[in-house]
Amino acid sequence: MVPSLPIDLAACRLRQSRFVERMTAAGVDWAVLTSPESVQWLTGVRVPFPFRTIASIDVAGEVALVVPHKVPDVAAADRVEAYVAKRLSTMRSDQFAGALETWLPLAADRLGTKRVGLEFSSAPAHLVSNLSGDAIDLEPDLFDLRRCKQPDEIALIRRAIAGTEAMYRTARALIAPGLTELAMFNALQSVAVETFGEPLTGTGNDYRCNARGGAPRDAHPARAGELWILDLGPAYRGYFADNARTLAVTEPTDEQLEAWHRIVDIFALVESTVRPGTSCRELFETVSARLASAPCGRFDHHLGHGIGLHPHEAPRLNPNWDDCFREGDVFTVEPGLYDAERLRHGIRLENDYRVTADGVELLTPFPLELR
Repeated sequence: MVPSLPIDLAACRLRQSRFVERMTAAGVDWAVLTSPESVQWLTGVRVPFPFRTIASIDVAGEVALVVPHKVPDVAAADRVEAYVAKRLSTMRSDQFAGALETWLPLAADRLGTKRVGLEFSSAPAHLVSNLSGDAIDLEPDLFDLRRCKQPDEIALIRRAIAGTEAMYRTARALIAPGLTELAMFNALQSVAVETFGEPLTGTGNDYRCNARGGAPRDAHPARAGELWILDLGPAYRGYFADNARTLAVTEPTDEQLEAWHRIVDIFALVESTVRPGTSCRELFETVSARLASAPCGRFDHHLGHGIGLHPHEAPRLNPNWDDCFREGDVFTVEPGLYDAERLRHGIRLENDYRVTADGVELLTPFPLELR
């Protein structure tokens, strides 16, 4: 177990100043944030589901924050109040209404602001009904600002990644014919919790053997010759890791090894070419062309995506978007080749990277081998 990571107040205040710049550019005097991810990004305070938080900030940088239960010891906010989230230990069902009741007195002198910044996808009607000015959607700005990870965020992501490293180490020790996906899943969750010293705040999607992905099953024991794709994404205090390794239940075949080599070569390409300004779409197209020449298997999904307070953020390594890499991005690269018969079922490998001023830093330097 390692010590928990404290809230970095200076980093939060820097994020607040960056957001105020966006508010000013949009002609917004005051903004109200209601998604848990944005409130955490702005103030450092994270609360578990189903509780709610509200944070507001004006162009002078003054932050008001409402949280459940009690005022936290540390928060990057100037005024903090707690709302009643439970009564005699019973959670109320109207959590946001409770938060709003406490927040409205803090915001009384601002409710008549002419232009108010909101997150349109998470701002409830009973908040909007208390505002008299024009609502401006600042959610795209928040998503854009969240791309550039500061050192405190990188530390949280590294802790999440450490959970995956421990999980893969455990998986390599356990894998054998007869092991069920559910047994593997339970063992991996346990070691991640031990690594974090606290419960996970998220986990990955793919724990199936002889399948492209999916939730673990108890009825499928691993069989000789199969490949087991483990795409793991544990989150530590809201920040996600996301990387994949594929393990062979028994010694891999020549075709499986050939596909593995083709996939591993993609990481060398990424590490030699990605810089701030590199086109994500062009990288996807280059990788797709390379994998199309493989003698076995097909590559038919995105090449990767950003990670942070959401498991999929920008930049998107996907031809449906036209993103370019920026310094401070943290992103995944997940090439794969799939053939249900010849590869039993396929191979996906995924690394996490941080974009630096002149290249990338590999955040997941642990083994890629099938055995």
